[in-house]
Amino acid sequence: MNRILLSAVAVFLTISFQACKTFKGSEKSTIEQAMVRAMQWQEANPIFAKAPTDWTNGAYYAGVMRAHKSTQNPAFLNTLVDMGKRNQWKTYDRYFHADDVAISQSYLYLNSIGNKEVYLAPTDKWIHEHLFEPQDWKVGKGNAEQRILWWWCDALFMAPPVLTRYAILKNDQKYLDEMHRYYMETCELLFDKEEKLFARDTRFVITGAATDKRETNGNKIFWSRGNGWVLGGLALILEDMPKNYKHRAFYENLFKTMAARVKELQPSDGLWRTSLLSPESFTHGEASGSGFFTFGLAWGINNGLLEAKTYKPAVEKSWKALQGCQQESGKIGWVQNIGYDPKPADKDSWQNFGTGAFLMAGSEMLKLK
Repeated sequence: MNRILLSAVAVFLTISFQACKTFKGSEKSTIEQAMVRAMQWQEANPIFAKAPTDWTNGAYYAGVMRAHKSTQNPAFLNTLVDMGKRNQWKTYDRYFHADDVAISQSYLYLNSIGNKEVYLAPTDKWIHEHLFEPQDWKVGKGNAEQRILWWWCDALFMAPPVLTRYAILKNDQKYLDEMHRYYMETCELLFDKEEKLFARDTRFVITGAATDKRETNGNKIFWSRGNGWVLGGLALILEDMPKNYKHRAFYENLFKTMAARVKELQPSDGLWRTSLLSPESFTHGEASGSGFFTFGLAWGINNGLLEAKTYKPAVEKSWKALQGCQQESGKIGWVQNIGYDPKPADKDSWQNFGTGAFLMAGSEMLKLK
């Protein structure tokens, strides 16, 4: 009788294990399908702020890049290569502005996986001009906000991941050191040690003056997508940064500090509001900031920087909510428009960087165990 019972239990466990594997495989297939539909819709509905090489496409194609890295699906790869060839592998045209090299992250990725069509000369020129040639922002001769090179927190997503990967390509630490120098300037200017979040720029830094900007509830203004740019950018930097780089501990500690605060501020429905400390200002969730947060937190779990037991419920909740932002067509709605502070969104509002954030989030949810 015991043998019969043990045999039955073994059969039950085997079936359950296979069913579990099938369920997980099906779940991952559903995520990948959602990502493909999002990309296909975005490709059929191109949009950009200034040019096809600008920061909006830089962020969108960073999502396509991460999607290919996670899935190896040729649909994502073909989209990246087609984009690079259309753009003639160019950056945008402001060498002093971090936004204008974001598109190069995709070029550098294609180069790293052996694509022979990539032409990196425009990226080489941009990085040299940006880091090593004199210009007003580097010496505080910009306007009231533009007093350092990376004077807005979004910049920490746009240029530092490119420079980190470029340092690996060139096997030259000077690019990492320059990246770190400018990154520290931004932190010193914009990181709020009390709230453990980044002000978008100096207009939102509290100085004690009567003109300080605050939310209607009296709290400081911290923009969801702005902090999403930073957390997502940190994950990209840390993935490529050598483990023995002398300043790596700073980036790991900042990542974990922000991750804890972001998790703490997550609303019960899973989507972060555009104003992190005044969620009542716009009571609906927003997909771009939430997408970057989901990517960052899931990346932290997958790479051992965040404890799965603590953070996995948060990313599962946010990913489910993000899926609810995707329409049948593949379009990602509930994306706040281009801006620099908290503003509303709705079910039909969209931007290419919102699609990029969705793809980045999905790319890490596929790896979550």
